[in-house]
Amino acid sequence: MREIILILSEMMNRIHDVLMYGIGIDMSDKELHFWVIGFIGLITFLAVFVLAKIIQKLKFSTTIHSFIFTFVVMTVFVFAIEIQQAVTNSGNMEFADAIAGLWGFVVFFAVYAVIAGIFYNAFRLVRKKKRKAKPIKNSNYTGKQKKVSDPDIVEEWSEASSEPAQTVKYRTEARKQREQSRE
Repeated sequence: MREIILILSEMMNRIHDVLMYGIGIDMSDKELHFWVIGFIGLITFLAVFVLAKIIQKLKFSTTIHSFIFTFVVMTVFVFAIEIQQAVTNSGNMEFADAIAGLWGFVVFFAVYAVIAGIFYNAFRLVRKKKRKAKPIKNSNYTGKQKKVSDPDIVEEWSEASSEPAQTVKYRTEARKQREQSRE
């Protein structure tokens, strides 16, 4: 773990040296962090944005997004624990410990996904059997509601009623009004 942090810091030092001495840009550490982290952040954002748009088209997109976000949070959490162990000397700072912790999350999530998949498929099968048991009255039924060409349905008012007809947007409202007037 310490070796990885040292390698990453060495890479940052080399980037700093290339920008300072190779290209001739004289920047302080704050300016260097501003430009390099800003650029890396924007590139990362664009990559994540494209990936999120692709995932959004999948069936379980919310679950996938939740897993990715949780995995990122767990990665930060695991490395924070390892760094804390190095600072306080309360344990050994090892990359293998971080990997083992992340594998724990992946295994627990896999168990959850299998159990959730079993329940999802069971409920789907039960729902499908219920649909097959009910006869469909209209053979032209496509599963989607047809839009009414005239959305304002005006109910006729009878001679007995002293109030004129009210404009009704939905057929169910018209039926409810008819049933109430019959009572």
